[in-house]
Amino acid sequence: MGSLPSFEFDEKILAQGAEISRKLDQLRLEKFPPDAKKTLRRFPMAEVAHYLGVTPNNLKRLHLEGKGPEPLIAGGGRRFYTAEQMIELRHYLDKNGRSDAKKYVPYRKRGEKLQVIAVVNFKGGSGKTTTAAHLAQHLALTGHRVLAIDLDPQASLSALHGFQPELDRNPSLYDAIRYDEKRKPIADVIAPTNFPLLEIVPANLELQEYEYDTPLFMQTSSEGKRFFTRLGRALEEVDDRFDVVVVDCPPQLGFLTLTALTASTSVLITVHPQMLDLMSMSQFLLMLGNFVRAIREKGAPVKIDWLRYLITRYEATDVPQVQMLGFMQSMLTEEILKHPMVKSTAISDAGLTKQTLYEVDRANFNRDTYDRAIEALDAVNFEIQALIHKAWGRL
Repeated sequence: MGSLPSFEFDEKILAQGAEISRKLDQLRLEKFPPDAKKTLRRFPMAEVAHYLGVTPNNLKRLHLEGKGPEPLIAGGGRRFYTAEQMIELRHYLDKNGRSDAKKYVPYRKRGEKLQVIAVVNFKGGSGKTTTAAHLAQHLALTGHRVLAIDLDPQASLSALHGFQPELDRNPSLYDAIRYDEKRKPIADVIAPTNFPLLEIVPANLELQEYEYDTPLFMQTSSEGKRFFTRLGRALEEVDDRFDVVVVDCPPQLGFLTLTALTASTSVLITVHPQMLDLMSMSQFLLMLGNFVRAIREKGAPVKIDWLRYLITRYEATDVPQVQMLGFMQSMLTEEILKHPMVKSTAISDAGLTKQTLYEVDRANFNRDTYDRAIEALDAVNFEIQALIHKAWGRL
């Protein structure tokens, strides 16, 4: 038998990466012209009422009385509002509603600190990016000013928001936390999204440079020795612009993740309820605990308002998953979110067009499948929202 022909590994993977990128660009041009911007659908009145915390009848009455923004009237008298009009409605209700019920504009008040949520997992495939994207968008839909930060060089969160780093040449957080004179203010790397209250710091492969730079600067400068303060200091520059920051961390405990965790006020760990995933998470927690102890000894304690575990891709009919969830609940009763995120084809189907469930039109899906998924998402995200408000001291 003859031996297989050898090849230069670097040349092969570079060629394959370029070909995949070219094909993706071709696909994007077909679906998403280069001069187009990602848009957002209109929201039916029932959905708007759900996110505003009022009844559909209340919104209908406002419209009939000529108050608030003018919705689009479709067949059957159905009313649809844009995301911008949802914000208008919030401010109208906040100004004209009962004084004891003014919770329509949930911006931070004086003395309420910026909430920075690090979404982390040591193992890929846990639904981390999906969780971060839907959480950031849900918080925006419920009236919060949100900054999403994509810290994963693979840039999946960025792709969901219309960025393709290898083609768009967008900046990343690396530009705001690098160690040399090329560092920029973080405001210069923040970009708008199709959600009016959501902005993003997209990612690119250059983020990986931070993993290489930091060990070198740790040996030669005080800046490097205190690398873990860099994101927190950058966020201070835009503290007054946002209520919540959602950070999608890379799936490893490198310097990027450690920098994010040190800047965070809360940590959300996504975990798939299977043995291998739980074993991986236990190793992540041990490594993280040792790191936090080390920087605490250097005088920089990590102050976390809350830590929660989110069960993802959960199937209630999968007996081993149910058993593993019970095992976790026996140890982490207070820290596991009450609502798991169910496994759903609706989320993966939406992802095929680089969209989230909050972006897609329900009519394009099996309605029962869509409704189950969106109900689970909302339950998770409202639970997290309650933790944010509790950290601010709100009831």
